[in-house]
This record gives sequence, structure tokens and C-alpha cells, in this order.
Amino acid sequence: MTQEPRGAPSDRELVVVKVFAHPRERVFGAWLNPVALAQWYGPDGFTVETLDADIRIGGLWRFDMVGRFEGQVQRFPSLMRFIEIVPHERIVVDYGSPEPDDPHRFRMTITFDAQADGKTVLTLRQLHPSRERRHEVMAFGAVEYGLQTLDSLAAWLAR
Repeated sequence: MTQEPRGAPSDRELVVVKVFAHPRERVFGAWLNPVALAQWYGPDGFTVETLDADIRIGGLWRFDMVGRFEGQVQRFPSLMRFIEIVPHERIVVDYGSPEPDDPHRFRMTITFDAQADGKTVLTLRQLHPSRERRHEVMAFGAVEYGLQTLDSLAAWLAR
């Protein structure tokens, strides 16, 4: 069973923001295309192997993130369940391992805000089950990994 949230949302939230030099339709589309996701998703040094992709409300993306961690090649089984998709505006997913009772599963909300100059502000919010878990993920580099992932998206969009 997933643990009950502990602490105010602001104590459990991690936020990463990046401005993209691309229209929001294009930035948004990169999140809904499973082939594209596998090309850019994840921090530096990691690759993504998609195991199942059904990207729609109620669907899921099941993948392994593969990379060197603590000196060895490791696989990190991951799952995103799509809760809400508002075209060109917002994507909401539950993110964690494929384990049904993953106690570390968190809610991730990605918003896409169009700017007058044609750029897009992407805001990625992670709402963790507890302030302690938020502290743990920040300590192992979640903010830096999030920024690296968004940098990978920017490089993919620029191709």
C-alpha cells in the first residue's frame, strides 16, 4: 500500500523550470511520443529502454533507465501512469517503480506556458509522499538530474 502523504504540499514538492526556444506544441508533443521520450528522457549518462508505451489518460509508459551508478551498470525499472493530459498545457503522471505498492511513488505535473516571443516555459513539479522522501531525492541529486533531463529535451528539440 502506498503511504499516506505527510507534510504540507510545499514541504513535499520539488520544482524544476526551464525555458525552451520552441513553441509549446512542439515541447508538449515530445512528451507524448514514446519514440521521442526514449531518445531524450533521463539524466546524463543514462539511456531509456521502453518496455510498454500507452501514452493516453489511464495509459502507462513502463521503461528501464540504464546507466552507470556507483561504478556499475544498473537498471532502474520505472513506470509513469498518465492521470491527466490537457493538450499543449499540462500532463500529470504518477511516477515510480512498476511495483504496485511502491512507497516512493510521486505525482509529477508538467505545465507548458507559451510566451509572446514563441518560447515555452516548462515547469516540472514533483509532489512526494513525505517531506522526508523529498529530502532523500534532493540529496541524491534529483534537481540536477531533472535539469539534465530538460537539457536533453532542449538538445533533442534543437535537432
